[in-house]
Amino acid sequence: MIEMERLSKQFDTLLAVDNITLTVQPGEVLALLGPNGAGKTTTIRMLSAILKPTAGRARIAGYDVATQGHMVRRNVGVLTEAPGLYSRMSGREYLDFFGQVCRLSTKARKERIAFLAEAFKMSHALDRRLGEYSRGMAQKIALMRALLHDPPVLLLDEPTSAMDPESARLVRDTILQLRSDAQRTIIVCTHNLPEAEELADRIAIIRQGQIIEYGTAAELKARLLGPPLMEIRLLHAPHNGAVALIERFATVSDYGADWVRYRTPDPTMTNPALLRALATSDIPVVTLSEVAQSLEAVYLRVVWEGKQGNGELGMGSGELGMGNGSVE
Repeated sequence: MIEMERLSKQFDTLLAVDNITLTVQPGEVLALLGPNGAGKTTTIRMLSAILKPTAGRARIAGYDVATQGHMVRRNVGVLTEAPGLYSRMSGREYLDFFGQVCRLSTKARKERIAFLAEAFKMSHALDRRLGEYSRGMAQKIALMRALLHDPPVLLLDEPTSAMDPESARLVRDTILQLRSDAQRTIIVCTHNLPEAEELADRIAIIRQGQIIEYGTAAELKARLLGPPLMEIRLLHAPHNGAVALIERFATVSDYGADWVRYRTPDPTMTNPALLRALATSDIPVVTLSEVAQSLEAVYLRVVWEGKQGNGELGMGSGELGMGNGSVE
């Protein structure tokens, strides 16, 4: 549904997007993560046929963004970081105006606006001026505008920005429902890492215009944070015998008053054998569980090592460079 082939964008001396190759399948949610200025918004603008690529090409639903921009715009719904609402219009007038721009009939506009207002719990506010809306309400209206023509592709830049927790939850649930119900393809740019982990099937981390890491959250954690981290809680303090025994099966990373943490590449094989050995040695176990590793840890490591590689921290080069940033 979304295809990028060696996509690049140059602004004078600034190479904002550098040779990206990436595909997003129907029904898939891709989270595009990266620091400010990494190239996320420029990528979204090219995919929505607002900016023309300097090199390479991109297609939305089979339409070329450079030569078939009008067809691309029919097939995408875009939520920009700054939605640019008309403050003197009411919410209903605003949505009706954009429904006309999308060439929806009067009946279709009324039905679609009513449906979206109910879904986003905005029916009570549609006849108020947009200038009276809170930032969260304004963000909802902007998202409703993006969905008005029921596009197969959504490009969302910080969709829950400025929202209260309840509204943000509603938007996240809506995104998940849109993906599952309509096989809609979605790219989400966000700085909210728990949100990205919840919503996305795959994650792409962009830095200086290049995709430097790509995969599912589980794949990125395994690749960048190492084998799974397990924690075993003991009935008594982990005397040297317990730690030494665990080290026969896995790599002990730390231990405390009544717990030991260790890493093993294959917990399904290691853990049963370890538990049997502890029981045989009369070392009572209270619990054994995997320690959750966050997407935030992955992201911060990538960004930190990127700064090292750029010399921003006065340190040596990082180890995560992936050449031309091309990802299939």
